[in-house]
Amino acid sequence: MSVQVRCLSFRQPYAGLVLDGVKTVESRWRPVLAPLQNQTLAVHVAWRDWEGAEWREVLSARLGMDQDQIRVLLESGERFGRGVVAGLVDVGCTWLCPASLQQEELQHLEDSAVLVGLQEKHLTQLFNPRWLKEPLSARGDRDLWTVEIPAELLP
Repeated sequence: MSVQVRCLSFRQPYAGLVLDGVKTVESRWRPVLAPLQNQTLAVHVAWRDWEGAEWREVLSARLGMDQDQIRVLLESGERFGRGVVAGLVDVGCTWLCPASLQQEELQHLEDSAVLVGLQEKHLTQLFNPRWLKEPLSARGDRDLWTVEIPAELLP
């Protein structure tokens, strides 16, 4: 027996940050996750890394993590390697982040997304992250795609 779930690829460190519950807001230029509100999304770990380093600044300066805590978090995110479906997360509502927000509200969203510069992006609440029991090797795709997860891998 298996279940079919919509899947989205995340570059590291974001895949691990989602599955470890640190990243609770996903940002995209298009409302990719809007149709999945109140559904479960499979998290695919892409082969490539995120190209910026702003996540490290958010983790250290804004969330107060020291270098050892960040290292442990990054190692956790790599536990299954790359090119795999590693876990599941539930999808909440999606909204467009306004261009002008109070600084305090914007910073809270950026901390939740572990990313800066969210204005005019589509934000989606993520909750209830969980790692699969074992990774599922899968080729990623650009947008949403469907993956079949064997029941014995489900948390």
